[in-house]
Parts: sequence; structure tokens; C-alpha cells
Amino acid sequence: MYSEKVMDHFQHPRNMGEIEGASGVGTVGNAKCGDIMRIYLDIDDNQIIRDVKFKTFGCGAAVATSSMATELVKGKNIKEAMQVTNKAVMEALDGLPPVKVHCSLLAEEAIHAALWDYAQKNGIEIEGLEKPKSDIHEGEEEEDEEY
Repeated sequence: MYSEKVMDHFQHPRNMGEIEGASGVGTVGNAKCGDIMRIYLDIDDNQIIRDVKFKTFGCGAAVATSSMATELVKGKNIKEAMQVTNKAVMEALDGLPPVKVHCSLLAEEAIHAALWDYAQKNGIEIEGLEKPKSDIHEGEEEEDEEY
């Protein structure tokens, strides 16, 4: 069961689209469920996120977490944006079903991937930021999956 906030962000997503010439773009996916999330950041000279947009291919929870994540980082500086975790996204949406928690993880990783792109383009280091994975399951042990 989805919360009213999840349904609202799914049915009326905020900040959907793309930013031409974005300061940073991050794309992450989840091969297991097929979700792909791309976040675009427009960051000013004071390292404030002026604008943020997203494009997500996935389920309703993936769209809702993308939408909420953009709301949480808009107007923040890059250090504050680094503090937006999947838990913060879930709490802002009044929770997610356990099988959809990975969607909030995608949102966190997409923000970090966009910040990484920004840092690379500007030759800066962002404290605590690590090179993003292209798939959120990268580096995990292969599991025997039965269908």
C-alpha cells in the first residue's frame, strides 16, 4: 500500500524533464527491476542547486522517489544535497513498501552520480562522494535467482 504522498508524487511528479547544458547529470539503474533514473542539476557559482530535473523509466515508486528527491535538493548547496539519503526520501514520502525501498536508493545514487559529474567537470572534490555505480547492485555477489 502506498502513502498519499507517494501517490501524489507519482500522479503529479515535480521537476520532471531535463536541463540543457546541466552542471551535472547522473544516471543509475537497477538491472534486477529495470528501473533507470537520470537526475540533472543546475548548480550556480556558490554551489547552490538552482534547478533540478529528472527522467525516470520505472514503476510508480521510482517516479515518486525521483520527484521527492528533486524537491529535497532544490535550493540546497552541494554539501546539503549530499545529506539526502534514501531514508530521507522514504521519510519525506511517508514510507515505501519493503519491496520498493530500492527505488529510494536509486534516487540517492542518482543525486550522487549527478554531483560526481559536476565535481569531475569542475575539477573539485566533494567530501564523502564516491564514484557512482552504474547499477545499484554492482559489486554484490551474484545471487541464484529463481523465477
